[in-house]
Amino acid sequence: MTTAPDNLLKTPLNDLHVSLGARMVPFAGYSMPVQYPAGLMAEHHHTRIAAGLFDVSHMGQLRLVGPDAGAAFESLIPVDVIDLAVGKQRYGLLLNAEGGIIDDLMFFKREEDIFVIVNGACKVGDIAHIQAKIGTRCQVIPMPERALLALQGPRAVTVLSRLAPGVEKLVFMTGGHFKVQAGDQSIEVFLTRSGYTGEDGFEISVHELQAEALAKALLAQPEVKPIGLGARNSLRLEAGLPLYGNDIDSTTTPVEAGLNWAMQKVRRSDGARAGGFPGAAKILAQLAGGSTAPQRKRVGLVALERVPVRDHTELQDLSGQRIGEVTSGLLGPTIDKPVAMGYVVPEFATPGTKINAIVRGKPVPMEVVTMPFVATRYFRG
Repeated sequence: MTTAPDNLLKTPLNDLHVSLGARMVPFAGYSMPVQYPAGLMAEHHHTRIAAGLFDVSHMGQLRLVGPDAGAAFESLIPVDVIDLAVGKQRYGLLLNAEGGIIDDLMFFKREEDIFVIVNGACKVGDIAHIQAKIGTRCQVIPMPERALLALQGPRAVTVLSRLAPGVEKLVFMTGGHFKVQAGDQSIEVFLTRSGYTGEDGFEISVHELQAEALAKALLAQPEVKPIGLGARNSLRLEAGLPLYGNDIDSTTTPVEAGLNWAMQKVRRSDGARAGGFPGAAKILAQLAGGSTAPQRKRVGLVALERVPVRDHTELQDLSGQRIGEVTSGLLGPTIDKPVAMGYVVPEFATPGTKINAIVRGKPVPMEVVTMPFVATRYFRG
């Protein structure tokens, strides 16, 4: 066990992590568990076959409240907010004036508000940005008193339905208010059937004062083990999911990142509410293709030799010309091959294309593949 520096913020579960023997590291300004004594590989495989519990309380949670909240929020993201049904969740992208991604996020339409979750490293800036842009149109209410737990894996629904009957009726990207039985306590939570591992599972928002009791109740179930940041990263990469700060950032447009699916038709050219979001002219032009198509694309890569290819590795064509760079890479524990994602010029983005990654000065052959590397198992009913 190691302890991260004392000047870092701590989640409500910090003492629990330490008691479980976690190796703590700095992450997004917090002291967070990177792995537990079983190690990253064991944690990764356990999540794939049973259920893993992740502390993601460093993430930012906020509410948008008021009759104009949907239209106001839609002015910041290229996503259909207004037409989203109550009880459903959607992936969104907060954009700057150049169409770059300030952050990716999840939002949920509730009867009383729009519930938003943003990335931990970006949350201070995100909340300030949202407040500055739409704070006169709706209430922007941060929720620093809320912790966030993610229960992920094929046995997650079995576990959670044991403690909160009714959650098994939810499908992917839906949710609601539930009570979870934790010993003699009945803990009120808001949860969604979602996550960032590619597996079925739930994200559970709970008051910080009840977070440890909830975590202990979940860990007391035989299917559940604690999982750290290391396995969270390997799981999301095998699922082909971009990590903010690695695979997408303020210089990346949604089209370059291959996130076209996140922009519904109603916000595109000829849609009923086309444009109206930051960087719309650039992004809609990129969607149209032709001479305005983006000059790079995010792709999945599998190494043809057993050599891990890490972030920032240069990518070259077979003649030695630079064509891009790896943004995330590791040995995929499930696929048992080195996998990566990165950006290449469009002519090398077709699945089946062979390119080289330059690792310690030597070319490692790689093939462009369709993501995800491991099939997702979201429950859609």
